[in-house]
Parts: sequence; structure tokens; C-alpha cells
Amino acid sequence: MKIKIGDKLPSSELFYLDQNNDVKKVNILDICKGKTIILGMPGAFTKTCSALHLPGYIKNYELATEKGISKILCIAVNDPNVMKAWGDNQNAGNKIFMAGDPYLKFTKAIGAEVDKSEKGLGIRSNRYTMLVENGEVKKVEEEKETASCELSAADNFLKSI
Repeated sequence: MKIKIGDKLPSSELFYLDQNNDVKKVNILDICKGKTIILGMPGAFTKTCSALHLPGYIKNYELATEKGISKILCIAVNDPNVMKAWGDNQNAGNKIFMAGDPYLKFTKAIGAEVDKSEKGLGIRSNRYTMLVENGEVKKVEEEKETASCELSAADNFLKSI
């Protein structure tokens, strides 16, 4: 991953479905402006993300807010329809903002892309979690292997902030 502590997030558009299921675009910098956020959880409906990564942040939402987190943003290399369906499937409700990075613009800008073509997945995102304050990276944990969810897991990440 090329983004480091102290770096500003790159300007990048993400896609999501609003309450009327209309596709909307939002710049990640607008989401972060004046807020402390956690972002990550990159694989919609994948085994590790669906069993551990996303559910951990849903379960620990209250702890995150107690630690001053204003928003938890789930970004995956998927379209906004998949992100909405995954959020619904995981009962994310209003706890997690589900956003797609279908063109990998954000993922590539932070250097998180990983080639999983041998597994039929194409270019995806490595597993990571970031703490961001007003667009500046304050903490970042990246897993060495996408099947692992330890450094970036909610329990471990939240304990460390």
C-alpha cells in the first residue's frame, strides 16, 4: 500500500444507493470533511469479509462511536447494487456506509490493488482498515494476505486507537 500515516486521502468518487435505490456519486473527501472515520472492508460477499471483517465493525459500532468515530465507510471493488445488497445481507443498517469503487480509482490511488486473476476475481483490493481525520490518514493496517483478518479486524483496530 502506498498511502501512509500523515498522507491525505486522494480525491476519488465512490458510488452508493440512496434510500430510493438511486445510484449516487460522492467524493470520499466530502465524506471525510470535518469527520473522523474508519474505512476499509474491501470484499463484498467474500468469505473473510462477510464472516469477520464487516460483521466486526457492525458489532463494534457503539465502541467506535465512543472512540469519536463519526462514520464507518465500507469500500469494495464492486458496484453500488452489490454494496447495498451486501449491507442488507449483513444488517449493516445505518451503522456502515456501503460504497462501491467499481473502477478501482480509489483502490489504485492508495495502492491497495491486488491481482486475484488466478482465482477468477480479477483486480481487487487488499484487506485494510484506516483511521482518517478530516481526510488525513492517522492509522492504517493492511493484511499481508487477503484471506487474513487480524490487524484490520474491528476488535484489534479499535483497541489500538
